[in-house]
Amino acid sequence: MDDLEKGKKKFAEVVKGVDRTVQVVIPVMPSNSLFLISLTKGQNRKFITVSEDDIIDLPHEAGILARIIKVVKDAVAVL
Repeated sequence: MDDLEKGKKKFAEVVKGVDRTVQVVIPVMPSNSLFLISLTKGQNRKFITVSEDDIIDLPHEAGILARIIKVVKDAVAVL
């Protein structure tokens, strides 16, 4: 498993850790070095953008992990 796949897996784990009922869809490839990630809960959907570098470094960098957890929590709160 390469670093990008590890990062995507970790991102999905973060989302499930915040709210198990939220479905997450991460594109296969980034667009302009950004991933447009869909979070869905029931009929509500929220899109967030995360840089490719942040996804790659997510499993290894505590600072990035903390920032991503905050972004996910804020997005889920809107759902």
